[in-house]
Amino acid sequence: METNFITPMSVWGNIGNIGGAESTGYGAQSNGQLTLFTDVFKSAVNQVRETQADVELKQYLLSTGQIDDAHTLPIAEAKAGLTLDVLITLRNKTLEAYNELIKINV
Repeated sequence: METNFITPMSVWGNIGNIGGAESTGYGAQSNGQLTLFTDVFKSAVNQVRETQADVELKQYLLSTGQIDDAHTLPIAEAKAGLTLDVLITLRNKTLEAYNELIKINV
């Protein structure tokens, strides 16, 4: 039987030194490292995947009677919904910023 039925969400980490002296901005870096934007997006996608996998595991455990706590599944579903909302918001804000950049006359 599973004793640790509520797992906390992992921290997304620092998004970098935005506006700092050594900040190179959001463009591609010359040393081949991933950009800040890519790191943030990959982190958000991975969080969605992890929380969805946790929901599926909790659904299986609850349906097979391996979880006694009925609150575990709704908590996992709420976490998954929140991470999906964050990813959708990031996507929407990115598209808004892209559309604003397209409107700029050069």
